[in-house]
Amino acid sequence: MTGQSLKRVANYFVIIFIALYASAAAASEDPNVTEAVLDNGMKILIKQDHRAPVVVAQVWYRIGSSYEPEGITGVSHVLEHMMFKGTKRHGKGEFNRIIAENGGRDNAFTGRDYTAYFQTLEKSRLPISMALESDRMRGILLDEKEFAKELQVVIEERRMRTEDKPESKVYEKFNEAAFPGHPYGRPVIGWMRDLKKLDVRDLQKWYQRYYSPANAILVVVGDVDPDEVISMAKKYYGPIKSSKVEVPQQFKVAKQVATKRITVKAPANLPYIILGFHVPAVADKPEHDWEPYALELLSAILDGGSAARFADQLIRGQQVATTVSTSYDPFVRLAGYFLIDGNPARGTGIAQLEKAILEQLEQLKEKPVSDKELQRVKAQVIAANVYERDSVFYQGMKLGLLETTLNDWRLTENHVKRLRAVTAGQIMAVAKKYFLPENMTVAVLDPQPIAKGKPTITPASKEQQNAN
Repeated sequence: MTGQSLKRVANYFVIIFIALYASAAAASEDPNVTEAVLDNGMKILIKQDHRAPVVVAQVWYRIGSSYEPEGITGVSHVLEHMMFKGTKRHGKGEFNRIIAENGGRDNAFTGRDYTAYFQTLEKSRLPISMALESDRMRGILLDEKEFAKELQVVIEERRMRTEDKPESKVYEKFNEAAFPGHPYGRPVIGWMRDLKKLDVRDLQKWYQRYYSPANAILVVVGDVDPDEVISMAKKYYGPIKSSKVEVPQQFKVAKQVATKRITVKAPANLPYIILGFHVPAVADKPEHDWEPYALELLSAILDGGSAARFADQLIRGQQVATTVSTSYDPFVRLAGYFLIDGNPARGTGIAQLEKAILEQLEQLKEKPVSDKELQRVKAQVIAANVYERDSVFYQGMKLGLLETTLNDWRLTENHVKRLRAVTAGQIMAVAKKYFLPENMTVAVLDPQPIAKGKPTITPASKEQQNAN
Protein backbone atom coordinates (compact mmCIF):
# COMPACT_ATOMS: atom_id res chain seq x y z
CA MET A 1 0.00 0.00 0.00
CA THR A 2 1.37 3.47 -0.89
CA GLY A 3 1.94 6.27 1.60
CA GLN A 4 -0.99 8.20 0.12
CA SER A 5 -3.25 5.16 0.46
CA LEU A 6 -2.24 4.73 4.09
CA LYS A 7 -2.96 8.39 4.71
CA ARG A 8 -6.45 8.06 3.17
CA VAL A 9 -7.18 4.99 5.34
CA ALA A 10 -5.99 6.82 8.47
CA ASN A 11 -8.18 9.82 7.67
CA TYR A 12 -11.15 7.51 7.07
CA PHE A 13 -10.80 5.96 10.51
CA VAL A 14 -10.41 9.36 12.16
CA ILE A 15 -13.75 10.37 10.58
CA ILE A 16 -15.38 7.15 11.84
CA PHE A 17 -13.99 7.70 15.35
CA ILE A 18 -15.25 11.27 15.45
CA ALA A 19 -18.73 10.13 14.38
CA LEU A 20 -18.77 7.59 17.21
CA TYR A 21 -17.40 10.27 19.54
CA ALA A 22 -20.37 12.52 18.75
CA SER A 23 -22.90 9.71 19.16
CA ALA A 24 -21.42 8.78 22.53
CA ALA A 25 -21.68 12.35 23.75
CA ALA A 26 -25.35 12.43 22.81
CA ALA A 27 -26.05 9.03 24.36
CA SER A 28 -24.39 9.98 27.66
CA GLU A 29 -27.01 12.62 28.34
CA ASP A 30 -29.78 10.00 28.65
CA PRO A 31 -28.64 7.22 30.99
CA ASN A 32 -32.18 5.78 31.33
CA VAL A 33 -31.48 4.64 34.92
CA THR A 34 -34.11 4.22 37.64
CA GLU A 35 -32.94 4.31 41.25
CA ALA A 36 -34.77 2.98 44.33
CA VAL A 37 -33.93 2.08 47.93
CA LEU A 38 -35.72 -0.65 49.90
CA ASP A 39 -36.72 -0.10 53.54
CA ASN A 40 -33.80 -2.30 54.65
CA GLY A 41 -31.33 0.00 52.88
CA MET A 42 -30.62 -2.05 49.78
CA LYS A 43 -30.11 0.16 46.74
CA ILE A 44 -31.51 -0.80 43.34
CA LEU A 45 -30.31 0.52 39.97
CA ILE A 46 -32.29 -0.41 36.86
CA LYS A 47 -31.30 0.40 33.30
CA GLN A 48 -33.61 -0.40 30.41
CA ASP A 49 -32.19 -1.87 27.21
CA HIS A 50 -34.91 -3.36 25.02
CA ARG A 51 -32.78 -4.54 22.10
CA ALA A 52 -33.03 -8.20 23.13
CA PRO A 53 -35.20 -10.19 25.62
CA VAL A 54 -32.25 -10.55 27.98
CA VAL A 55 -31.60 -9.37 31.53
CA VAL A 56 -28.46 -9.18 33.66
CA ALA A 57 -28.86 -9.15 37.44
CA GLN A 58 -25.84 -8.24 39.56
CA VAL A 59 -25.55 -7.96 43.34
CA TRP A 60 -22.57 -5.90 44.47
CA TYR A 61 -21.26 -5.78 48.05
CA ARG A 62 -19.04 -3.02 49.36
CA ILE A 63 -16.39 -5.43 50.48
CA GLY A 64 -13.11 -6.54 48.93
CA SER A 65 -9.44 -7.00 49.74
CA SER A 66 -8.91 -3.31 50.63
CA TYR A 67 -11.26 -3.78 53.61
CA GLU A 68 -9.28 -6.71 55.03
CA PRO A 69 -6.89 -6.39 57.98
CA GLU A 70 -3.52 -8.09 57.99
CA GLY A 71 -3.82 -11.67 59.17
CA ILE A 72 -6.95 -12.57 57.19
CA THR A 73 -6.05 -11.27 53.72
CA GLY A 74 -7.94 -13.20 51.05
CA VAL A 75 -11.03 -13.73 53.22
CA SER A 76 -13.31 -11.84 50.77
CA HIS A 77 -12.25 -14.03 47.85
CA VAL A 78 -12.55 -17.28 49.81
CA LEU A 79 -16.03 -16.24 50.95
CA GLU A 80 -16.98 -15.62 47.32
CA HIS A 81 -16.08 -19.26 46.60
CA MET A 82 -18.15 -20.48 49.57
CA MET A 83 -21.22 -18.57 48.37
CA PHE A 84 -21.71 -21.38 45.83
CA LYS A 85 -21.64 -24.19 48.42
CA GLY A 86 -25.30 -24.17 49.34
CA THR A 87 -27.91 -22.83 51.75
CA LYS A 88 -30.60 -24.48 53.85
CA ARG A 89 -32.98 -24.19 50.88
CA HIS A 90 -30.59 -25.07 48.08
CA GLY A 91 -27.90 -27.70 48.35
CA LYS A 92 -24.35 -27.62 47.06
CA GLY A 93 -24.23 -26.97 43.30
CA GLU A 94 -27.97 -26.25 43.01
CA PHE A 95 -27.51 -22.54 42.36
CA ASN A 96 -25.49 -23.14 39.20
CA ARG A 97 -27.69 -26.05 38.13
CA ILE A 98 -30.94 -24.05 38.39
CA ILE A 99 -29.50 -21.09 36.48
CA ALA A 100 -28.15 -23.40 33.76
CA GLU A 101 -31.48 -25.27 33.48
CA ASN A 102 -33.12 -21.91 32.81
CA GLY A 103 -30.70 -21.13 29.99
CA GLY A 104 -28.62 -18.70 32.00
CA ARG A 105 -25.02 -18.11 33.03
CA ASP A 106 -23.71 -17.05 36.42
CA ASN A 107 -20.43 -16.24 38.09
CA ALA A 108 -18.78 -13.92 40.60
CA PHE A 109 -15.64 -11.85 41.08
CA THR A 110 -13.73 -10.18 43.90
CA GLY A 111 -11.70 -6.99 43.58
CA ARG A 112 -9.96 -4.57 45.85
CA ASP A 113 -13.12 -2.63 46.63
CA TYR A 114 -16.04 -4.96 45.89
CA THR A 115 -17.39 -8.49 45.55
CA ALA A 116 -20.09 -9.06 42.92
CA TYR A 117 -22.36 -11.91 41.83
CA PHE A 118 -24.21 -11.99 38.52
CA GLN A 119 -26.60 -13.92 36.32
CA THR A 120 -27.49 -13.44 32.65
CA LEU A 121 -30.92 -14.81 31.76
CA GLU A 122 -33.91 -14.57 29.45
CA LYS A 123 -35.99 -11.73 30.91
CA SER A 124 -38.85 -13.86 32.24
CA ARG A 125 -36.35 -15.75 34.44
CA LEU A 126 -35.42 -12.69 36.53
CA PRO A 127 -37.50 -13.91 39.54
CA ILE A 128 -35.38 -17.08 39.63
CA SER A 129 -32.21 -15.00 39.91
CA MET A 130 -33.67 -12.89 42.72
CA ALA A 131 -35.00 -15.90 44.63
CA LEU A 132 -31.60 -17.60 44.57
CA GLU A 133 -29.47 -14.52 45.22
CA SER A 134 -31.62 -13.25 48.10
CA ASP A 135 -31.49 -16.73 49.69
CA ARG A 136 -27.70 -16.69 49.89
CA MET A 137 -27.45 -13.07 51.04
CA ARG A 138 -28.04 -14.30 54.60
CA GLY A 139 -28.48 -18.06 54.32
CA ILE A 140 -25.27 -19.76 53.18
CA LEU A 141 -23.98 -22.83 54.99
CA LEU A 142 -20.35 -22.53 56.01
CA ASP A 143 -19.52 -26.20 56.44
CA GLU A 144 -16.02 -26.85 57.81
CA LYS A 145 -15.28 -29.75 55.44
CA GLU A 146 -16.42 -27.78 52.38
CA PHE A 147 -14.40 -24.80 53.60
CA ALA A 148 -11.25 -26.92 53.98
CA LYS A 149 -11.64 -28.24 50.41
CA GLU A 150 -12.37 -24.82 48.90
CA LEU A 151 -9.50 -23.20 50.77
CA GLN A 152 -7.14 -25.68 49.09
CA VAL A 153 -8.63 -24.68 45.71
CA VAL A 154 -7.83 -21.02 46.45
CA ILE A 155 -4.32 -21.87 47.68
CA GLU A 156 -3.70 -23.78 44.45
CA GLU A 157 -5.14 -20.86 42.46
CA ARG A 158 -2.68 -18.53 44.16
CA ARG A 159 0.18 -20.94 43.52
CA MET A 160 -0.65 -21.24 39.80
CA ARG A 161 -1.40 -17.56 39.16
CA THR A 162 1.25 -15.90 41.33
CA GLU A 163 3.83 -18.24 42.85
CA ASP A 164 4.51 -19.98 39.52
CA LYS A 165 4.20 -16.92 37.27
CA PRO A 166 7.24 -14.67 37.47
CA GLU A 167 5.56 -11.54 36.09
CA SER A 168 2.69 -11.90 38.56
CA LYS A 169 5.23 -12.26 41.35
CA VAL A 170 6.92 -9.04 40.25
CA TYR A 171 3.55 -7.25 40.11
CA GLU A 172 2.76 -8.37 43.67
CA LYS A 173 6.13 -7.18 44.98
CA PHE A 174 5.71 -3.94 43.07
CA ASN A 175 2.37 -3.19 44.78
CA GLU A 176 3.85 -3.99 48.17
CA ALA A 177 6.68 -1.50 47.57
CA ALA A 178 4.48 1.22 46.04
CA PHE A 179 1.82 1.02 48.79
CA PRO A 180 3.64 0.33 52.08
CA GLY A 181 1.19 -0.23 54.94
CA HIS A 182 -1.73 0.43 52.60
CA PRO A 183 -4.48 -2.06 51.59
CA TYR A 184 -3.63 -1.65 47.90
CA GLY A 185 -0.25 -3.16 48.69
CA ARG A 186 -1.90 -6.53 49.42
CA PRO A 187 -2.98 -9.05 46.79
CA VAL A 188 -6.71 -9.58 46.24
CA ILE A 189 -6.26 -13.34 46.56
CA GLY A 190 -4.43 -12.85 49.87
CA TRP A 191 -0.96 -13.64 51.19
CA MET A 192 -0.16 -17.35 51.26
CA ARG A 193 0.76 -17.08 54.95
CA ASP A 194 -2.75 -15.81 55.76
CA LEU A 195 -4.60 -18.28 53.54
CA LYS A 196 -2.89 -21.22 55.23
CA LYS A 197 -4.16 -20.20 58.66
CA LEU A 198 -7.61 -18.91 57.62
CA ASP A 199 -10.45 -20.38 59.70
CA VAL A 200 -14.10 -20.90 58.80
CA ARG A 201 -14.97 -18.65 61.75
CA ASP A 202 -13.14 -15.79 60.01
CA LEU A 203 -15.49 -16.22 57.04
CA GLN A 204 -18.55 -16.42 59.28
CA LYS A 205 -17.69 -13.09 60.94
CA TRP A 206 -16.91 -11.47 57.57
CA TYR A 207 -20.17 -12.74 56.09
CA GLN A 208 -22.30 -11.53 59.00
CA ARG A 209 -20.55 -8.17 59.04
CA TYR A 210 -20.72 -7.23 55.37
CA TYR A 211 -23.34 -9.33 53.56
CA SER A 212 -26.23 -7.11 54.52
CA PRO A 213 -28.89 -5.40 52.36
CA ALA A 214 -27.62 -2.04 53.61
CA ASN A 215 -24.20 -2.88 52.14
CA ALA A 216 -25.50 -4.23 48.81
CA ILE A 217 -26.51 -2.82 45.44
CA LEU A 218 -28.80 -4.69 43.06
CA VAL A 219 -28.15 -3.74 39.43
CA VAL A 220 -30.60 -4.92 36.77
CA VAL A 221 -30.00 -4.13 33.09
CA GLY A 222 -31.98 -5.34 30.10
CA ASP A 223 -35.45 -5.73 28.65
CA VAL A 224 -37.30 -4.90 31.85
CA ASP A 225 -39.94 -2.60 33.31
CA PRO A 226 -38.51 -0.65 36.31
CA ASP A 227 -41.73 -0.78 38.35
CA GLU A 228 -41.90 -4.55 37.94
CA VAL A 229 -38.26 -4.94 38.96
CA ILE A 230 -38.74 -2.82 42.09
CA SER A 231 -41.85 -4.80 43.03
CA MET A 232 -39.94 -8.04 42.54
CA ALA A 233 -37.00 -6.77 44.62
CA LYS A 234 -39.35 -5.85 47.46
CA LYS A 235 -40.75 -9.39 47.41
CA TYR A 236 -37.41 -11.21 47.46
CA TYR A 237 -34.98 -8.81 49.16
CA GLY A 238 -37.35 -6.66 51.19
CA PRO A 239 -37.93 -9.16 54.04
CA ILE A 240 -34.18 -9.53 54.73
CA LYS A 241 -33.18 -7.74 57.92
CA SER A 242 -30.21 -5.39 57.72
CA SER A 243 -27.35 -5.37 60.16
CA LYS A 244 -25.22 -2.36 60.97
CA VAL A 245 -22.31 -2.12 58.59
CA GLU A 246 -19.03 -0.74 59.87
CA VAL A 247 -17.65 2.33 58.14
CA PRO A 248 -14.33 1.25 56.60
CA GLN A 249 -11.12 2.86 57.76
CA GLN A 250 -9.75 5.45 55.36
CA PHE A 251 -6.11 5.08 54.36
CA LYS A 252 -3.75 7.69 52.99
CA VAL A 253 -0.77 6.79 50.87
CA ALA A 254 2.50 7.85 52.48
CA LYS A 255 4.16 10.56 50.41
CA GLN A 256 7.02 9.15 48.37
CA VAL A 257 10.24 11.19 48.41
CA ALA A 258 12.64 9.10 46.32
CA THR A 259 12.62 6.50 43.56
CA LYS A 260 12.02 2.98 44.85
CA ARG A 261 13.63 0.06 43.04
CA ILE A 262 13.17 -3.66 43.55
CA THR A 263 14.47 -6.68 41.64
CA VAL A 264 12.88 -10.11 41.64
CA LYS A 265 14.98 -13.07 40.55
CA ALA A 266 12.91 -15.95 39.18
CA PRO A 267 13.10 -18.60 36.45
CA ALA A 268 11.75 -16.94 33.30
CA ASN A 269 12.37 -16.56 29.57
CA LEU A 270 12.23 -12.77 29.36
CA PRO A 271 13.04 -9.74 31.51
CA TYR A 272 10.08 -7.60 32.60
CA ILE A 273 9.75 -4.10 34.04
CA ILE A 274 7.03 -2.14 35.84
CA LEU A 275 7.18 1.63 36.42
CA GLY A 276 4.51 3.31 38.52
CA PHE A 277 3.58 6.78 39.74
CA HIS A 278 1.20 7.95 42.46
CA VAL A 279 -1.52 10.04 40.81
CA PRO A 280 -5.00 11.18 41.85
CA ALA A 281 -8.24 9.31 41.20
CA VAL A 282 -11.71 10.85 41.24
CA ALA A 283 -12.21 9.73 44.86
CA ASP A 284 -9.13 11.73 45.94
CA LYS A 285 -10.99 14.95 45.03
CA PRO A 286 -7.85 16.64 43.71
CA GLU A 287 -7.61 20.41 43.71
CA HIS A 288 -8.09 20.31 39.95
CA ASP A 289 -10.93 17.87 39.32
CA TRP A 290 -9.98 17.46 35.65
CA GLU A 291 -6.72 15.68 36.50
CA PRO A 292 -8.06 12.08 36.55
CA TYR A 293 -9.65 12.57 33.12
CA ALA A 294 -6.45 14.08 31.72
CA LEU A 295 -4.54 11.06 33.04
CA GLU A 296 -7.05 8.70 31.43
CA LEU A 297 -6.45 10.33 28.04
CA LEU A 298 -2.70 10.45 28.63
CA SER A 299 -2.79 6.69 29.17
CA ALA A 300 -4.50 6.27 25.78
CA ILE A 301 -1.97 8.58 24.07
CA LEU A 302 0.78 6.21 25.17
CA ASP A 303 -1.10 2.91 24.85
CA GLY A 304 -4.31 3.30 22.86
CA GLY A 305 -3.88 0.82 20.05
CA SER A 306 -1.44 0.46 17.17
CA ALA A 307 -1.31 4.22 16.48
CA ALA A 308 -0.39 5.07 20.10
CA ARG A 309 3.09 6.32 20.95
CA PHE A 310 4.42 3.20 22.68
CA ALA A 311 3.43 0.91 19.80
CA ASP A 312 4.55 3.37 17.15
CA GLN A 313 7.81 4.52 18.67
CA LEU A 314 9.04 1.83 21.08
CA ILE A 315 7.84 -1.38 19.42
CA ARG A 316 7.91 -0.57 15.69
CA GLY A 317 10.20 2.47 15.67
CA GLN A 318 13.11 1.99 18.08
CA GLN A 319 12.32 -1.74 18.44
CA VAL A 320 13.32 -1.72 22.10
CA ALA A 321 10.18 -3.53 23.31
CA THR A 322 8.07 -6.53 22.35
CA THR A 323 5.25 -5.36 24.62
CA VAL A 324 4.70 -2.13 26.54
CA SER A 325 1.44 -0.91 28.01
CA THR A 326 -0.19 1.43 30.53
CA SER A 327 -2.85 1.02 33.18
CA TYR A 328 -4.83 3.71 34.99
CA ASP A 329 -8.26 3.57 36.63
CA PRO A 330 -9.78 6.93 37.64
CA PHE A 331 -12.57 5.26 39.66
CA VAL A 332 -10.77 3.38 42.43
CA ARG A 333 -11.85 3.91 46.07
CA LEU A 334 -8.64 4.68 47.93
CA ALA A 335 -5.70 5.76 45.75
CA GLY A 336 -4.93 6.38 42.11
CA TYR A 337 -1.90 4.89 40.38
CA PHE A 338 -0.44 5.12 36.88
CA LEU A 339 1.38 1.98 35.79
CA ILE A 340 3.58 1.17 32.78
CA ASP A 341 4.94 -2.30 32.10
CA GLY A 342 6.71 -4.14 29.31
CA ASN A 343 9.23 -6.65 28.01
CA PRO A 344 12.37 -5.55 26.16
CA ALA A 345 13.06 -6.81 22.67
CA ARG A 346 15.75 -9.47 22.27
CA GLY A 347 19.14 -7.84 22.32
CA THR A 348 17.76 -4.91 24.35
CA GLY A 349 18.34 -4.60 28.08
CA ILE A 350 15.88 -3.54 30.76
CA ALA A 351 17.81 -0.32 31.36
CA GLN A 352 17.49 0.62 27.68
CA LEU A 353 13.71 0.00 27.74
CA GLU A 354 13.29 2.02 30.93
CA LYS A 355 15.24 4.90 29.39
CA ALA A 356 13.07 4.80 26.26
CA ILE A 357 9.85 4.83 28.34
CA LEU A 358 11.04 7.77 30.42
CA GLU A 359 11.95 9.67 27.25
CA GLN A 360 8.35 9.25 26.08
CA LEU A 361 7.14 10.72 29.37
CA GLU A 362 9.56 13.63 28.99
CA GLN A 363 8.15 14.38 25.55
CA LEU A 364 4.69 14.75 27.13
CA LYS A 365 6.13 17.27 29.59
CA GLU A 366 8.00 19.31 26.99
CA LYS A 367 5.57 19.54 24.10
CA PRO A 368 1.75 19.63 24.06
CA VAL A 369 0.06 16.87 22.11
CA SER A 370 -1.21 18.12 18.76
CA ASP A 371 -4.88 18.86 18.30
CA LYS A 372 -5.08 16.08 15.69
CA GLU A 373 -3.61 13.47 18.07
CA LEU A 374 -5.76 14.64 20.96
CA GLN A 375 -8.96 14.46 18.90
CA ARG A 376 -8.05 11.00 17.64
CA VAL A 377 -7.40 9.71 21.15
CA LYS A 378 -10.56 11.29 22.56
CA ALA A 379 -12.58 9.71 19.75
CA GLN A 380 -10.99 6.34 20.44
CA VAL A 381 -11.59 6.40 24.21
CA ILE A 382 -15.16 7.61 23.80
CA ALA A 383 -15.84 5.04 21.07
CA ALA A 384 -14.86 2.37 23.61
CA ASN A 385 -17.64 3.73 25.85
CA VAL A 386 -20.08 3.32 22.95
CA TYR A 387 -19.00 -0.26 22.31
CA GLU A 388 -19.45 -1.12 26.00
CA ARG A 389 -23.13 -0.24 25.65
CA ASP A 390 -23.56 -3.12 23.23
CA SER A 391 -23.27 -5.39 26.26
CA VAL A 392 -25.95 -5.34 28.96
CA PHE A 393 -23.40 -6.96 31.25
CA TYR A 394 -20.87 -4.13 30.93
CA GLN A 395 -23.57 -1.50 31.31
CA GLY A 396 -24.36 -3.12 34.65
CA MET A 397 -20.68 -3.39 35.51
CA LYS A 398 -20.14 0.33 35.14
CA LEU A 399 -23.17 1.23 37.27
CA GLY A 400 -22.29 -1.29 39.96
CA LEU A 401 -18.61 -0.41 40.08
CA LEU A 402 -19.18 3.34 40.40
CA GLU A 403 -21.94 2.99 42.99
CA THR A 404 -19.98 0.44 45.03
CA THR A 405 -16.61 2.18 45.05
CA LEU A 406 -17.63 5.86 44.94
CA ASN A 407 -21.32 5.86 45.98
CA ASP A 408 -22.17 7.66 42.76
CA TRP A 409 -23.33 5.78 39.66
CA ARG A 410 -24.07 9.17 38.03
CA LEU A 411 -20.38 9.58 37.30
CA THR A 412 -21.08 7.44 34.24
CA GLU A 413 -23.33 10.22 32.91
CA ASN A 414 -20.58 12.83 32.96
CA HIS A 415 -17.63 10.64 32.03
CA VAL A 416 -17.75 11.44 28.30
CA LYS A 417 -18.30 15.16 28.95
CA ARG A 418 -15.29 15.31 31.25
CA LEU A 419 -13.09 13.56 28.68
CA ARG A 420 -14.24 15.89 25.91
CA ALA A 421 -13.28 18.92 28.01
CA VAL A 422 -9.63 17.89 28.57
CA THR A 423 -7.07 20.15 26.86
CA ALA A 424 -3.55 19.52 25.62
CA GLY A 425 -2.30 21.91 28.30
CA GLN A 426 -3.94 19.82 31.03
CA ILE A 427 -2.31 16.64 29.74
CA MET A 428 1.07 18.35 29.81
CA ALA A 429 0.34 19.66 33.32
CA VAL A 430 -0.36 16.21 34.83
CA ALA A 431 2.72 14.76 33.12
CA LYS A 432 4.91 17.49 34.64
CA LYS A 433 3.27 17.20 38.07
CA TYR A 434 3.31 13.42 38.58
CA PHE A 435 5.92 11.80 36.31
CA LEU A 436 8.81 12.65 38.63
CA PRO A 437 11.75 10.47 39.78
CA GLU A 438 10.85 10.96 43.45
CA ASN A 439 7.30 9.72 42.72
CA MET A 440 8.38 6.59 40.83
CA THR A 441 8.56 2.92 41.82
CA VAL A 442 10.36 0.47 39.52
CA ALA A 443 10.19 -3.32 39.72
CA VAL A 444 12.30 -5.55 37.48
CA LEU A 445 12.23 -9.26 36.76
CA ASP A 446 15.76 -10.63 36.47
CA PRO A 447 15.21 -13.93 34.61
CA GLN A 448 17.02 -16.97 35.94
CA PRO A 449 17.61 -20.24 34.05
CA ILE A 450 14.52 -22.44 33.77
CA ALA A 451 15.00 -25.98 35.06
CA LYS A 452 15.08 -28.60 32.33
CA GLY A 453 11.71 -30.19 31.71
CA LYS A 454 9.80 -27.47 33.56
CA PRO A 455 6.93 -26.09 31.44
CA THR A 456 7.15 -22.48 30.34
CA ILE A 457 4.59 -20.26 32.07
CA THR A 458 2.75 -17.80 29.87
CA PRO A 459 3.03 -14.30 31.40
CA ALA A 460 -0.15 -13.04 33.06
CA SER A 461 -1.68 -9.76 31.96
CA LYS A 462 -2.44 -7.03 34.54
CA GLU A 463 -6.14 -7.90 34.14
CA GLN A 464 -5.43 -11.55 35.00
CA GLN A 465 -3.27 -10.52 37.95
CA ASN A 466 -6.09 -8.36 39.36
CA ALA A 467 -9.14 -10.49 38.60
CA ASN A 468 -9.95 -13.11 41.20
